[in-house]
Amino acid sequence: MSRTGLHLLQLLSPALPVGAFGYSEGLEVLVQGGTITTASTLQDWLEAELRRGAIGIEAAALAPLQEALRQHQRGAALTSEHALLDLDGWLLAQREAAEVRAQQRQMGRSLLQLLAELGWPLQPAAELSWPAAWAWAGLCLEIPLPDLVEAYLYGWSANQISAAVRLVPLGPTQGQRLQLALAPLLVERARDLAISDPREQWTGGVGAGLSQLRHAELYSRLFRS
Repeated sequence: MSRTGLHLLQLLSPALPVGAFGYSEGLEVLVQGGTITTASTLQDWLEAELRRGAIGIEAAALAPLQEALRQHQRGAALTSEHALLDLDGWLLAQREAAEVRAQQRQMGRSLLQLLAELGWPLQPAAELSWPAAWAWAGLCLEIPLPDLVEAYLYGWSANQISAAVRLVPLGPTQGQRLQLALAPLLVERARDLAISDPREQWTGGVGAGLSQLRHAELYSRLFRS
């Protein structure tokens, strides 16, 4: 395996200290409400989100985020910083729930801090959310954009399945079987989104948004979103 391939595996590792395991992004509400109770209903949900959810907009934004980060690093006046923060803020605005916006900020902050400690500080420093921090990690680790987009989608689906294993509950074998079943769609969506304009994408994830908003109202919960 190549060095960049190993870097990608490290970025996807569950050991990456960004706290992703603490979030369900509304999945906990769907399980408690009886919408998702089996591996089959979970697969339907994940496929719908990959095709029409906010995750696709974020994945499509990785390319322009990287370009804005390159300009930001070169210190191309205030216009580069404005472009970076504008796109980052626009992506955050796609997430209706305050819990999910807080998740994006926390995970982004943790990843940027980790990269700085590993020798890749973002200069000038900026507070960025998860997609922008992921884009910066791709630049630092020299990961090709198509692979970075695919990994972004894979990481999201793997985290959702990991949460479902604990919530539904699913057996670990069922979880792995589901991850394998999603592989063709992940490849297809990554290929399309890597060359797409995020501002021309749309989201039909109304159900996801509502479940994320309702999470704060749960009496008992395991996850932070």
